[in-house]
Amino acid sequence: MGVPEKLAEHMSMAEQHEYLRAKFSRRNMIRGGAVTLGAVAGGAFVPGAVAQAAAPTRATAAPAAEKVDGALVAPFGRHLAFGNDPRTEITVSWQVPTAVKKPFIRIGAHPWDLSRKIEAEVRTLHTPAGVGASGDHTQYYLHAKLTHLRPGKTYYYGVGHAGFDPAAPHLLGTLGTFTTAPAHAEPFTFTAFGDEGVGYHGLANDALLLGQNPAFHLHAGDIAYADPAGAGKTDDAGFDSRIWDQFLAQTETVAKQVPWMPAYGNHDMEAWYSPNGYGGEEARWNLPDNGPDAKNLPGVYSFVYGNTAIISLDANDISFEIPANLGISGGTQTKWLEGQLKKFRASRDVDFVVVFFHHCAYCTSTAHASEGGVRQEWVPLFEKYTVDLVINGHNHQYERTDVIKGNKVTKKLPIGGTAYPETDGVVYVTAGAAGRSLYAFTAAESYEGHENEVDSVASFINLKDGKQNETVAWSRVRYLNYSFLRVDVTPASKGRLTTLTVRGIAETGAEVDHFTVARRAK
Repeated sequence: MGVPEKLAEHMSMAEQHEYLRAKFSRRNMIRGGAVTLGAVAGGAFVPGAVAQAAAPTRATAAPAAEKVDGALVAPFGRHLAFGNDPRTEITVSWQVPTAVKKPFIRIGAHPWDLSRKIEAEVRTLHTPAGVGASGDHTQYYLHAKLTHLRPGKTYYYGVGHAGFDPAAPHLLGTLGTFTTAPAHAEPFTFTAFGDEGVGYHGLANDALLLGQNPAFHLHAGDIAYADPAGAGKTDDAGFDSRIWDQFLAQTETVAKQVPWMPAYGNHDMEAWYSPNGYGGEEARWNLPDNGPDAKNLPGVYSFVYGNTAIISLDANDISFEIPANLGISGGTQTKWLEGQLKKFRASRDVDFVVVFFHHCAYCTSTAHASEGGVRQEWVPLFEKYTVDLVINGHNHQYERTDVIKGNKVTKKLPIGGTAYPETDGVVYVTAGAAGRSLYAFTAAESYEGHENEVDSVASFINLKDGKQNETVAWSRVRYLNYSFLRVDVTPASKGRLTTLTVRGIAETGAEVDHFTVARRAK
């Protein structure tokens, strides 16, 4: 994106950001508008409540010369995200191709009753010519945070602006829906994958997600691949901010009605926009803000859905393999993680804890394999607090481990088997085959209906001083084609077994793996 390669090799994300900002003129930045991050305009939505929204600041408005007749501009790229409490908070986000006046969201309990109108916030993101391949490009992201919603209720919504009203009869086809989390534990399904990007295979996986009827979707990093190099460096001539327009349009069919909850991977660090590389992500997403350091780690957060706690982490902070943001939290993320795990294990309402992030704790891919920083910093905590499932991306394939504790197999977990984290250990799944080009294994594939058990697999781990070879016995399922995860959660009464049923599903719809995680309900 503009820093000479020899310089970039020795520069942190923050140093590269400062280099780029100095290289491009202030005149260009002002002309296009910089990233604007303010409180999301939102409103309470309960019967009889008054919807209130913060007025956009002057900085959020695009130059008047860029505005066109709103009737000629259609919103696109709708995507949802939970707030801190999925029972009562949802953010609706979308894009417009050019600046518009008075953007808003309409919401109601029925498609014919959208009388509540809430102003939206605009976040502009400018990429000047010379930063990558996208030319001089300004993107307009809009967000409306909805609070005080009713648990377990389906709402209808439409997004618009002056000249484009989704309540107009000819625009009713643009409406979307979402459903808040239930007030109490009920059976539900969620889906997950990593490393999607833009293309046929990502689209094919998205087409299958809705059929699973998920309550939410977890994206374990490397989201759109606007930066195809993924090294956290700025010398990638292929960087193209417009890829995000394509990605959000591609995922809209799912994300407009299923909260799309991302963690950030190495391809999501884009140095031009901010010192930590996440300024672009902060413009595009509005995620829970209950993490340890919203300034440096905006993709770190947690939420509870039914009897299951979900924790999103940023492995760029502890990655030895790709160290552009190594140590950015100063250890606060790991401390926060332990606090979250301790809290959720003590909660009478939480049975399962699922953690997802990008870099793999355990994987035998010939590309990235395992990340030593994760094993050093987080795996001991996963074991101490008996985490039920860890989901990663990074390696473009499906791989699932046996049950692991102390870096050793404590229990073989064949396809169809059951793990008991309280006594056995932790199961790790790499689900990085959402759409990007596939990697390879050193051992033969082994998946449902095509089992090929081996005693050991040759692999390596990324350590601070470089790669170290290792021979492992924990690689149980290996599938080298496009796929995603489906997880079915079944609550139970106190003292009975509550279960997570995890399935690996291929792009064809075929099941390639399934296993169960069980524990006694609180």
